[in-house]
Amino acid sequence: MAPQKCGIGSAVRVIPHDTTMTITGSIDLGHTGLTTATDLSPPARRGTIAQVTSTSVDALHLRDLARLRRVRDRIDREYAQPLDVEALARGVHMSAGHLSRQFRLAFGESPYSYLMTRRIERAMALLRCGDLSVTDICFTVGCSSLGTFSTRFTELVGVPPSVYRREAAQETAGIPPCVAKQVTRPIRNREAPAPEPDLA
Repeated sequence: MAPQKCGIGSAVRVIPHDTTMTITGSIDLGHTGLTTATDLSPPARRGTIAQVTSTSVDALHLRDLARLRRVRDRIDREYAQPLDVEALARGVHMSAGHLSRQFRLAFGESPYSYLMTRRIERAMALLRCGDLSVTDICFTVGCSSLGTFSTRFTELVGVPPSVYRREAAQETAGIPPCVAKQVTRPIRNREAPAPEPDLA
């Protein structure tokens, strides 16, 4: 077949039949004075934006999870240091509020609660040894207030530090230290049940 002529404005081009033409823009219809916008490009693939958004969210979630694990590992290593939520957040380039929310969602408790639990765990081990006073143990594990330390210890363990020392010496007698640490681990994510009053 003979090639066809296509006129756009005043220009005339000869286009073979086996040539694919893509026109994007305005076509002047000559003396009619009408102009129409024409786009013969292939249609965009649907779902592209949703796929990109989903991939971005997944990547962001994995990045935050990696940062949260770094925070938890730092608490495990440096629980005796003067850590606070703001310092932990700065270390992973997150805001304190965002860190607290995401940490609770990932691990079931706030960074401060996890930090205090690690300190109490260490304090329990030191109390079982019987060498340091309660005050010395308080500062050794990183607490700056004896009152806060005793209150949190009682909430997690169920008895004050001095009482725990007396009772633990009897309960863990003859038990290897590694086993004693597991069976005496403080209760996380909830307070220890208060002892029932003796009505006899």
